Amino acid sequence: MSNLDLFISRLEQLIERVEAILPAQRPEPDWNASAFRWRTRVNGEGYLQAVKHPHKVALESLKNIEHQKQSILRNTAQFVAGRDANNVLLTGARGTGKSTLIKAVWAEFAPKGLKIIEVDKTDLLHLSEIVDLLGERPEKFIIFCDDLSFEEGEISYKALKSVLDGSISAPTANMLFYATSNRRHLIPQKMRENLDVSDESGEVRPSDAIEEKVSLSERFGLWLSFYPFSQDDYLAAAQYWIAHLGGQWTEAAEQAALLWHRTRGARSGRVAWQFAKDYVGRQ
Repeated sequence: MSNLDLFISRLEQLIERVEAILPAQRPEPDWNASAFRWRTRVNGEGYLQAVKHPHKVALESLKNIEHQKQSILRNTAQFVAGRDANNVLLTGARGTGKSTLIKAVWAEFAPKGLKIIEVDKTDLLHLSEIVDLLGERPEKFIIFCDDLSFEEGEISYKALKSVLDGSISAPTANMLFYATSNRRHLIPQKMRENLDVSDESGEVRPSDAIEEKVSLSERFGLWLSFYPFSQDDYLAAAQYWIAHLGGQWTEAAEQAALLWHRTRGARSGRVAWQFAKDYVGRQ
């Protein structure tokens, strides 16, 4: 091998090593799509991935949450129309339709150009990148964070606080944050934080720690609470889903629905949906 060939071979190896170190170019999002997920590569680079088959839910399929439904519909209509609107936090009992309501509201306004981006809690540190990516776009976006809660020691909530209200940058007018959580204040509070002085943690002013934790949920302008279903609410939801799936609501179906929720230890729209799939599927 000549000196020139050896030089070229070593140069190619050097280029390969440099390319491996440099971050991969972020793919251009398919802006024709109406639903996206934020994905993160192994090297930490994030990008928007279009969802090929988004889960669209009809608003009429959501039962027993009329107040919550009307509130978020009004807020979203204001946003799509270019008027002022609030970030929304949906909290409360599991399985009562919090995340499904957000998907249903998006599906209702998707024909008017509304887009949705699902961001996992672990990717909240990328929120500033997402805001920069969307800020100059003409479309309207809902940033959707499902099951949002933080454990002791997690710091990603600070990125969310900053983007919602607290950054030097002005909030962008083309995006809102809709989040669901089983916790009203998103971050756990300890009993010792209610004491005037905490010997356990060494915090002289524990009220400051409480203010820090409550301040995140207060950055959502609209709070919607969801409550466990009564037995009548649960049976109404089960009846709807059985009819929706092509089954017949009979006395036997009602007794089976009651037995189903007792074995699950919960009454909710999700439990009613799961029962209806099982019941109709066995007929």
